[in-house]
Amino acid sequence: MRFIYGIKLGGLQQKIFNLMLIFIAALIGLYVTVSVVQQGDLKKVVEQASAEQQESIKSVSENTMQLTISATMAKMTALQTYIANDLFGDVKSDVLTLQSFATQLFEHEEVFSPHPYYPPIKENDGIASAQMQHEAKVDPAGSKSLGLVANMSEIMISMFESSDKLNSCFVATADGCIIFVDDRAGSYFDEDGNVYDFEVRERPWYKQAVEAGELIFTGVELDAFTDIAGLVCAAPVYKDGELVAVVGADIFLTAISDYVKSTASYGGFVCVVDENGQVLFSPSEEGTFKPEISDKASDLRQNENKELARFVTESYVANTKVELITVDGKEYYLCGVPMPTVGWAVISVMDKEVTYQPTAQMLDKYEEINAEALTAYSDGSRGTLKSLIIWTVVIVLLATVAALFVAGRIVRPVEHMTKRIQALSGSDSAFEMEKIYKTNDEIEILAESFAELSQKTRDYISQITVITAEKERIGTELALATRIQADMLPNIYPAFPEREEFDIYATMDPAREVGGDFYDFFLVDDDHLCMLIADVSGKGVPAALFMMASRIILASNAKQGKSPADILSSTNETICQNNREEMFVTVWLGILEISTGKLTAANAGHEYPVLMQANGKFEIVKDKHGFVIGGMDGMRYKQYELQLQPGARLFLYTDGVPEATSAEKELFGVDRMLEALNSDTSASPEKMLKNVRSAVDGFVKDAEQFDDLTMLGFEYKGGTK
Repeated sequence: MRFIYGIKLGGLQQKIFNLMLIFIAALIGLYVTVSVVQQGDLKKVVEQASAEQQESIKSVSENTMQLTISATMAKMTALQTYIANDLFGDVKSDVLTLQSFATQLFEHEEVFSPHPYYPPIKENDGIASAQMQHEAKVDPAGSKSLGLVANMSEIMISMFESSDKLNSCFVATADGCIIFVDDRAGSYFDEDGNVYDFEVRERPWYKQAVEAGELIFTGVELDAFTDIAGLVCAAPVYKDGELVAVVGADIFLTAISDYVKSTASYGGFVCVVDENGQVLFSPSEEGTFKPEISDKASDLRQNENKELARFVTESYVANTKVELITVDGKEYYLCGVPMPTVGWAVISVMDKEVTYQPTAQMLDKYEEINAEALTAYSDGSRGTLKSLIIWTVVIVLLATVAALFVAGRIVRPVEHMTKRIQALSGSDSAFEMEKIYKTNDEIEILAESFAELSQKTRDYISQITVITAEKERIGTELALATRIQADMLPNIYPAFPEREEFDIYATMDPAREVGGDFYDFFLVDDDHLCMLIADVSGKGVPAALFMMASRIILASNAKQGKSPADILSSTNETICQNNREEMFVTVWLGILEISTGKLTAANAGHEYPVLMQANGKFEIVKDKHGFVIGGMDGMRYKQYELQLQPGARLFLYTDGVPEATSAEKELFGVDRMLEALNSDTSASPEKMLKNVRSAVDGFVKDAEQFDDLTMLGFEYKGGTK
């Protein structure tokens, strides 16, 4: 040992000091090495856990999205097919009616006198009229049954005017003549003004109906005079087993084509395949689903894509499941439903790539959060190491204790975190905060980041599943409620085809899925017709429920033979007895004595009716207003009388008509309503309502409909002669 300036060099103290220095240096080196190695391991574990969590997120999200797509596409396709089948079902019903009427004519032809018939008249263009044509070598004057079937002219005109689906209806005789009804009289003349000959018995619908011996739908063909694509429903008529006529109706397919084009949305659309496997309607402008009406168009059932060919074939038989099929180099979700009425199929198409965009966005967000957490951890680790070195140099003895303490404090949570992350699997994405991570440093920050990320991931997937299911349920229930409410109101026209004394038509367009407006009309007895229109306070489901109850109570009182004033009084008394929600309804109710034209009416706070007497114009009838129904118990109502002359027309409406509002916040008003009515004073009730609705739509344009819009039109033609 040596002493220099009183400082001992060598000896046990120096060795201990040197040993401590070596121990501390080794400890620091070891700690640094262990930290570096563990950080590398942790990074690998985090990256592996991140990849597994991403795969888990992707798997759960894709499964959830696929289930949602399957349910949504199946319901959409079934609903669209139901609507199309309803169109052809109505046409089928009309043709069966014509067949029945024609059969009765021929079976009792001795009872009927020949009815006059006329060839097409140019001046009738745009007007529904009965017209006669014949084959080039046929003399209509020599026809044995032309005058007989002409007796069907009025019923065919009525059928044509009351339907928004028919483009014409007809009855063709077995000797080459035809009586038909449409509003295109100007289409049947050549350049010299002569009426075209019409080869009746050479038309496909005539041949197919005769060959089948029963009602048929033709394939899509071009109209003989307009060259517009359509199809014909026809049925043969027999007498004593011998063919005497063929009846039918045709519909242009423009409306279906426009509807199919409107289904095109981001990544999806609907197409219709005809009975020959050819794409008939589709918004697609290229590729396999491009529509073509041609003998050379390909049959999808024979497509070289065997999977697509099988799917299309199955779509004609029954509702298919949603399938993922590659078409034209892209993957699509497909769902098919048959249209048995005409032998077609409807196919919904959805681009798979579009459906997985939410998953990609969620994964991008996850990677962003994970990167931020790793950056925070790395920055914290570097700061901790720097502080440790400084404290070790300044205080050797404390550095030893601090090194051991800090090493244990850092290593144990990191090791525990590493084991927990390694234990995570694709189905268990839960990383939870534990007491061991409460270190008040970057380890705690990293643990909190992992826990927060894990919870957000689980919550997000759960929310997607719950929200998607709830949205689908609410949408389905509201769609069903809309159909139920529409079915409760009279909606089959002509409403009383056997009554020639009057004509009536009504519509109700709710502002939401369901509304509070309603109308009703029914015969109290053979000589009394009850009509009413009402507006319930509020909108949506509550108003719809109150509307149903009010309509039932009003109808029940009316069918007991009470006067309009007594009907309103009794209804008010019933509703006020249990009206905790304090809702109310305005009502105009009238009872017409059909034989005399005397109309007895009462008004409970509703809009003024509009009346036009024969050869006059529409004017407001400022009648006596009573208090609203449900507003106050014990109310009594006054009634008044109007004498309707033959040709008189009555227009009833709710406040949704005059209060329709444009984008500039201007009201449609009563004056514009009267102007629309008086623009065609000879209009039928249906045309009357269409004129008003057209004026309202032209006024409000793209502005949102804020209130239910309900109208009822009535024409009095006179008492029974």
